[in-house]
Amino acid sequence: MTSAAIRVLIVDDHPMVAEGIQFILENDPQINVIGTLSNGQEVIDQVEVLTPDVILMDLNMPGIGGLSATEIILERRPETRILILSMHDSPEYISSALNHGAVGYVLKDVPTEKIKQAIQAVMAGQQYLCTGAQGSLNPANQPDREQLTNREQTILLQLAQGKSNKDVAQDLDISIRTVETHRKNIKRKLGISSTAGLTRYAMEHGVLQGTGAKF
Repeated sequence: MTSAAIRVLIVDDHPMVAEGIQFILENDPQINVIGTLSNGQEVIDQVEVLTPDVILMDLNMPGIGGLSATEIILERRPETRILILSMHDSPEYISSALNHGAVGYVLKDVPTEKIKQAIQAVMAGQQYLCTGAQGSLNPANQPDREQLTNREQTILLQLAQGKSNKDVAQDLDISIRTVETHRKNIKRKLGISSTAGLTRYAMEHGVLQGTGAKF
């Protein structure tokens, strides 16, 4: 393995999936799989130690899901490229992933070579959407409203899952006052006054897609 090999970290809560992807990628001399992790919290805790070039990130994981993990990782190590590898091809999933900072989206049923192509593409600074993802994504359908920031989207997701301001503050390592400020801004931008309304909005607009949240 040469020093020029792309350092890839796989994050998926299904061991068979992670091991299968690892086996596929390890046959490529240009790729160095530096590890596999099973949830968002693990990758957040270890990203600065492992220093991956590219993270293959699942969306549906226990605890902190792929969307929140993506945003937090990019705040801590912005040079990391995050490539979503998911079974879901709906526009809501794809748009949410890109809005949270992912630079690529690949469906899990694509041929092996497509995963390798995606890694090479995002490492070269390109955005990569597999054919199935391209066909599902339609930016023209985005609503005409004041856009939430990535941080506000992450906090909206957590609030919609029923977490308190204190819980959100602990998860994101910010103050409760900061969470309260973001919460007020979210409600103002969306024209929503209640937590129930935030939850309904999150469900209808795909913010909760791919998080494993149950309602």
